Amino acid sequence: MTVHDFSSLDGRTILITGGAGHIGCALTAAFLGKGSRVATADVTTTSAIGLSEKDNHCHFVVDLSDPVAAAELVDQVVDRFGRLDVVVTAASWMGNSTTPGWNAPFENQDVSLWPEVLSLGVTANFALVRRARTALSANGCGSVVFISSLYGFCAPQPAMYVDTDVNNLAGYAVSKGALTQLARWLSTTMAPEVRVNALSPGGVFRDQEPDFVRRYEDLTPLGRMATEDDLIGPTLFLASDLSRYVTGHNLIVDGGFSVW
Repeated sequence: MTVHDFSSLDGRTILITGGAGHIGCALTAAFLGKGSRVATADVTTTSAIGLSEKDNHCHFVVDLSDPVAAAELVDQVVDRFGRLDVVVTAASWMGNSTTPGWNAPFENQDVSLWPEVLSLGVTANFALVRRARTALSANGCGSVVFISSLYGFCAPQPAMYVDTDVNNLAGYAVSKGALTQLARWLSTTMAPEVRVNALSPGGVFRDQEPDFVRRYEDLTPLGRMATEDDLIGPTLFLASDLSRYVTGHNLIVDGGFSVW
């Protein structure tokens, strides 16, 4: 009796947006290790993080906040590899420490940044997946995984942020909440050929201030913040045939933070 290898991703083509970021880089290496061909896309190159292009990996420098460019990316991937089986969206508009009104307390958060946040985090993903529908439907294994966030469905706990430079950003939270709902909406629209799910990580450790990290970990049953490696297994699960009867689901990967 032959048992199907439901975890196999060998020969499948994966598109990962935000491929030059911490999460995108970790996922790229994981999919390549599973025998997949991987196209990554980001506003920057991958050379800064040591990920070079190979026969089974190509990188596209593209402004994903432009829905037209995001949709055209699908055509570029299909031209390069001849097919597209899985889309993983890890790109988010995060600003930086010098972006005025972004990483700021509630009263100072700048709403003029929201259109760009929502364009990259929601609108571009819709445009990309809509263009990808035909390719994703072609081989019987189409899957979309939106990387959302714990804060797409949980309210912030203000006490965690007291006397730190860490802030909970309303625009980011709203974009992730919308992305999770987009996964649900698309799951029925693209069925039965393509499955669409969201994955919501908890806080990922990035050398945040010790007081914030301690408070976060005290509220997490598993006692630590996430790492990029913690997201690999859940993403591979949603991308592969291991989850072939799962769609419209938000898989929460937060160490138990949201169970209280």
